[in-house]
Amino acid sequence: MKKKKKLLYIVEAMGGGVFTYIVELSNALSEEYDVYIAYATRKQTPENYKEYFNDNIHLIEVKNFTRSVKSTKDIKAFFEIRKIAKEIKPDIIHLHSSKAGVLGRWAFGGRKVPVFYTPHGYSFLMESISKKKRFVYKAIEQVCAIRRCTTISCSKGEHEETKKMTSRAIYVNNGINTESLQKMLDKVDVEKNNQFTVFTLGRICYQKNPKMFNEVAKKLPDVKFVWIGDGELRHELTAPNIEITGWSDRETALTYAMSADAFVLTSLWEGLPMSLLEAMYMKKVCVVSNVIGNKDVIRDGVNGFVCDDVDKFARDLCYIRDNDCSSMIEKASLDMAEKYNTVVMAKKYDEIYKNELKKDSRKRSK
Repeated sequence: MKKKKKLLYIVEAMGGGVFTYIVELSNALSEEYDVYIAYATRKQTPENYKEYFNDNIHLIEVKNFTRSVKSTKDIKAFFEIRKIAKEIKPDIIHLHSSKAGVLGRWAFGGRKVPVFYTPHGYSFLMESISKKKRFVYKAIEQVCAIRRCTTISCSKGEHEETKKMTSRAIYVNNGINTESLQKMLDKVDVEKNNQFTVFTLGRICYQKNPKMFNEVAKKLPDVKFVWIGDGELRHELTAPNIEITGWSDRETALTYAMSADAFVLTSLWEGLPMSLLEAMYMKKVCVVSNVIGNKDVIRDGVNGFVCDDVDKFARDLCYIRDNDCSSMIEKASLDMAEKYNTVVMAKKYDEIYKNELKKDSRKRSK
């Protein structure tokens, strides 16, 4: 029996959309590769996160990973991930998110073992931090980009940013496990709302722009707005037609989503949001902000709507309420089948890894 190649994922930010991505990708590749995941958890990481992974996947917690920049912890994490890699002896290393990307590109030279990096949304695009910090984060990315490493972006927009820093750049669209999602949807009892209802999903935080969500809701008092989730900025959602569900289990969240008529995403920045892809699969017309990630998936007036301001969000939602949008829904469904599912995503990653291993093998044989 052919021995599997060892694949090491190093993931600092195993929460939210990155967690879903890592689960789906590693599970999809675990029959072909011997998968190891060196990770740290966050508040958003499910308590039973280990149950999401196939039994043949090896999980290794990195004790010194932290979200913020802490020099002592970061130095310890640097040596910790090097030690983990030395013990595993992986054939491929793939770094996920900014912190792992910075430490990993300097911990591993990319000459003995192929190294890949996926940003999942560059830190220097985050509008929640000062211009000075964004400048520093971009400078760090530019310096790290000189290392021997291929950056695999999650969306076309992120890929365009990457190409400004390095020619070793490719992109693979995020995808969702449509088969798994459909099984869960089959169990959901859809509760039909008496009024036109829109929803969003995620943490109520600066990135998701609850202030704009609230302004749109105030513009449309006859429309019901549902925010599935919770967060530190819930006090900004003051419009009387907004319902905040709080954090709920997966089945309950899907019940809210399936019972709504449309999906809204007012984010200030994104990588390629899983919530958007899931809404498209659920045949909800999607109305999103004009930022990288969102606009890479949604084409305005074709498979959804892209908005620059509150007034356009309001106009587009009224259009959805008053018109037949079945052609948009079908175009979005076709995109899901062809581009944004884990079968397509895993196949592309498998091809990338194998091509790199072939090149590596040819080098060693010379």
